[in-house]
Amino acid sequence: MAIDGGKSKPDVVCFGMVTPAMVLVVEEMPSWNTGAIWSQGQTFISDDAAIIAILLRKWDVQTGLICTTLGDDDAGRDTVKQLENWGIQGEFRLSSDITTPFELNVSDRKRGGRTYFWKREPKILETLDEADLSLIKGSKLLYLDWYDGDHIMRALKEARNQGVPVYLNIEHGHEDPDFLARYAPYISICQAVTDASQLKGNAYEVASNLLELGLDTVLVTMADQGCLAATRLQTIRVHAPIVDTLDGCAAGATFSAGFQYGFIKKWDLEHCLRFAVAAASLQCTVAGPTAFPLADVELLGASLDVEVS
Repeated sequence: MAIDGGKSKPDVVCFGMVTPAMVLVVEEMPSWNTGAIWSQGQTFISDDAAIIAILLRKWDVQTGLICTTLGDDDAGRDTVKQLENWGIQGEFRLSSDITTPFELNVSDRKRGGRTYFWKREPKILETLDEADLSLIKGSKLLYLDWYDGDHIMRALKEARNQGVPVYLNIEHGHEDPDFLARYAPYISICQAVTDASQLKGNAYEVASNLLELGLDTVLVTMADQGCLAATRLQTIRVHAPIVDTLDGCAAGATFSAGFQYGFIKKWDLEHCLRFAVAAASLQCTVAGPTAFPLADVELLGASLDVEVS
């Protein structure tokens, strides 16, 4: 099922798994074998590739999504309908051999984090290997996630063949030297975290190690501490504002979308970072992925504390 609507080629193409999802907000994660009352909830479409494509589209960026096959069931058909309504370009496939997966997130206000439960069957991820890559040609940026494994390699090679820069979310994948050896040659911009839980580690060390691999730009997100960005010419540290955190779900993807918005607009690195950190911070004040008005994001971004070296 193709969606194009006669629109121009997408500026940003996102590649990855797609799944319906829900987030529930609790005041505190309950002890084992007990329960908790959730105060707010929201349904949305995940993974990060889909979240980013949707957020950017709501900010009036032409986006495309190259994704896994969905089940030919109510959940799958409803997901495709929503993507169509938002104007996301792509070939969205349905199969009776697949049951549409589902992702559940539980956000804990007391700790400011979230726990997620997802289903990533190999046979669903394998459908990425058959996805049409033609959207990549003529685009300005390709986004991918490291956790989709070797299924991203075909898209990475196509981007290089087409001269399209690649933004890869590697999270804590920098801890795996084999992963870095395989994928670093294809990456223009990478988004990393210090460690799996973002509770420890040295962001400057992570950035330095990744730059040594030949990457152009390294972004290290630091949860409520903001972000560090590094190139061979400069290092920029943007501090996050203090916000009333409700839900940390999709904050990382919102940061990615914010940075990519600035990249497409050809902003300088500091401007991109201010916008990305502001967007992610605002995201944490509501339940579920939300595209805040551009003016609100810009206003918050302009107020952030920044260190440049």
